Amino acid sequence: MQYRPLGRTGIRISPFALGAMMFSSFGNGDQEEVNRMVSRALDAGINLIDTADAYGDSEEMLGRALKGRRDDIVLASKFARPIGDEVNHQGGSRRWIVAAVENSLRRLQTDHLDLYQMHRPDPETDIEETLSALTDLVRSGKVRAIGSSDMPASEIVEAQWVSERRGLERFRTEQPHYSLLDRTIEREVLPVAQRYGMGTVIWSPLASGMLTGRIRRGQETDLRRTRMFAALRDERRIDAVEELIPLAEEAGMSLTHMALAFVIAHPGVTAALIGPRTMEQLEDLLAAAEITLSDEVLDRIDAIVPPGTGVGRMDQEYNTPPILSAALRRRPAQDRAAA
Repeated sequence: MQYRPLGRTGIRISPFALGAMMFSSFGNGDQEEVNRMVSRALDAGINLIDTADAYGDSEEMLGRALKGRRDDIVLASKFARPIGDEVNHQGGSRRWIVAAVENSLRRLQTDHLDLYQMHRPDPETDIEETLSALTDLVRSGKVRAIGSSDMPASEIVEAQWVSERRGLERFRTEQPHYSLLDRTIEREVLPVAQRYGMGTVIWSPLASGMLTGRIRRGQETDLRRTRMFAALRDERRIDAVEELIPLAEEAGMSLTHMALAFVIAHPGVTAALIGPRTMEQLEDLLAAAEITLSDEVLDRIDAIVPPGTGVGRMDQEYNTPPILSAALRRRPAQDRAAA
């Protein structure tokens, strides 16, 4: 693989990174197969593996799979998503960050993380509090670099501003969602990340499986009935998929391979996360590393989903900035009555 700079961290990573969310009891709970998949990915040249404390027992399974090969990889994890029912086991507070990183290090059986990412923005915590705690982790050697995920462009700029003026470590990476069906980050997030020299690692480039071609018009599947994946029932997205499938076929490739090649072709993208559940899926995804899209194919993709636009949104995306929440958009009922 042709390795790429991860922003200005001095770290170089493969254009495909291994997402470990499916290495868990709710994905593939077979430790032996997970071990084989991790070894196969590393042997193929992948050197970034990404997980999170919110992915069930993924960190534990990954820690076991990496025995003897920890130094071969760039290991990334994340914090901030709710863990269990305890109200303070989430977010970007110093209280939670210092506990969360110790938990992740223990589960991963390592003494440091190469990249520690804030899984989602936390509107209830001052960003200076978060960056201060993360700075201490970098200075203590427990974390090598820090990053954000799903952060709007305006909040990326604010975080960079705070880091500069307070002398704190700054977010070196951003992990946004990007796919053939949602290109909205092309408008602001990718240009801002490029301006600040940030690496970008894309999550769900296959749009929760829609870009594998398994969700088609007129088909009813268990996934489409699942409440968690409402986007799979979005007819606009299905219509776009129906246009993209014949384009991929004409170009002599699968929709999956075209979708992955499209994401890593953007100059603002460092890597795309592939999240296989089985060895068969991993082998198919690895084959996409050899695909390059022609200008003609890229132009035809632009005609289906124009640059900077999107067709619906992923259910898992952070898409409720505080300014759009009902509490800040409207006055409380008692205030209206008194007016």
